[in-house]
Amino acid sequence: MRSDVVSGLSQDRGVQAYSKWGGAFWRLISLVDLGVTEGHRGALAAAEAALEWASSPRRLAEIHRRRIDGRVRRCASQEGQVLRCCLAIGLRGDPRLDTLAESLVETQWPDGGWNCDRKPHVTHSSFNETWGPILGLAAYGADEAVGRGAEFLLAHRVIYSHRTGDLAHHAFPALRFPAYWHYGLLPGLRTVHACGRLDDPRTADALDLLESRRRPDGTWHVEGKWWKAPGSKGSNVEVVDWSALADEVLTGQAQDVLAAAGRL
Repeated sequence: MRSDVVSGLSQDRGVQAYSKWGGAFWRLISLVDLGVTEGHRGALAAAEAALEWASSPRRLAEIHRRRIDGRVRRCASQEGQVLRCCLAIGLRGDPRLDTLAESLVETQWPDGGWNCDRKPHVTHSSFNETWGPILGLAAYGADEAVGRGAEFLLAHRVIYSHRTGDLAHHAFPALRFPAYWHYGLLPGLRTVHACGRLDDPRTADALDLLESRRRPDGTWHVEGKWWKAPGSKGSNVEVVDWSALADEVLTGQAQDVLAAAGRL
């Protein structure tokens, strides 16, 4: 793990927790994805800011009021990722995590996912808003909700339309790190892995695709990015320059998935 990247992510930027991509929420996710150990001071500081924001009673009450045609419309990836990351760095037992988990379970849609779309006719969950909550609830131990969420992804063979069999979105096969809130091939497989369901035959096509992206030297390469280098103008500016480290982390994640599936 590169200490300069960890140090850059751990610094207090003095911005709102969800400010892209420099807020505590995003720094916490990146630190956990880099594998910081439990009790890491920078990660704990980021977690406190992110958790204080995500678990605010006023904020959650407002979210639960967004019930339209029987479904709460929420950006559940936010609470899901906070839950996942706080558990990863050793905050199990914090009552605010119970609050987040209970909120996510209560607002899970009938098909097993979540969605922030407020149009009443929308009844299909969002991939982008579903994978984070599943990861968080899997780490928390909400097995029934996790099972429903896993079934949602498996019904889509991870990245395919359950109606047509084609890709559910043209961007899903691309490998990117950091993924942030964006769904795709590797986030999907990692989420199914967290649910203990990689042995389901419906993951075969996605696993084949991940294997096919491996380069001759055994590594995987980032295929596009959601971020701009530090110092850039406009939105989506990162606090660190991932550069080659993105390939390194991406490769480790891909290897973990394929090893768990008995393919590495």
